[in-house]
Amino acid sequence: MPDLPAETDALVAELDAAVEAHMDWSRRILRCAVLRSTPGDDVLDPMAHTLCRFGAWFTANRGEFEALDPASARRLEQVHQAMHDAIRSLCTQVMAGQPGVTGDLDQFEASQAELINLLANYKTLILSNSVRHDPLTGLPLRYNVESDFALYQKEARRNRSLLYVVMIDVDHFKPINDTYGHQVGDQVLRHVADTLKQGLRADEPLYRFGGEEFLWLLKCKSPEEARKSARRILASVGTTPVPIDNGETLRLTITMGLALAGEMEDLSSAIKRADMALYEGKQSGRNRYVIAES
Repeated sequence: MPDLPAETDALVAELDAAVEAHMDWSRRILRCAVLRSTPGDDVLDPMAHTLCRFGAWFTANRGEFEALDPASARRLEQVHQAMHDAIRSLCTQVMAGQPGVTGDLDQFEASQAELINLLANYKTLILSNSVRHDPLTGLPLRYNVESDFALYQKEARRNRSLLYVVMIDVDHFKPINDTYGHQVGDQVLRHVADTLKQGLRADEPLYRFGGEEFLWLLKCKSPEEARKSARRILASVGTTPVPIDNGETLRLTITMGLALAGEMEDLSSAIKRADMALYEGKQSGRNRYVIAES
């Protein structure tokens, strides 16, 4: 498995810490039951589910959970609160010298078990998602292109719109690596990825395809709109130099090959045509786009 991005490592570490914190929390509950000692405000407060370490962290990072599985995110919040509500009721009764209610104990045990299971599933999702993303640029790798392409192709048929597969290559990347070293080369790739992402619409996915190549699924209403989009991206990269050491900057260009995907064409065929257009663009001088013949 490739090295995980730092943010993924942090997210997984927090999930592990959340499980451990709730195990420690359970030990305090046991002491309350046996010794009738207070388990703490993060158990007895009516808003305890927002005061515990996990609750505060989950609220701050809910967007990460929603992006992976929104239904499970909602369920996680519900289960976490149900667990706190049940145990608060039990501890309040025990500290008052009264026996707990069986239903509260059943609710606590069931909700805690489900919480731990949901967190384990999320950990699997996070790790799976991370290996499908390029740790250098943060872009998705080619794993999901096939399903995204099929979805957008279906959408284009339904909306009578166009879908282009666009292959993008950073011009003269090898000389940059050879002259400045791989660290600057990596910086260039990150810079290009960020510049491309800023220039694309949110519903147009961009992928790290390999090496210095990227793949873009371009949705538009007409061939002229596709050409305008291509010109805009070329200008965006060409006018956004990369700052490197000692105040020096590198000016970059890219070459693009565009292929209009047929209504029933498979992705590999569209990529092959876009790649041929890209090759034509590089042979004819780079820093340009070429549209493949249908």
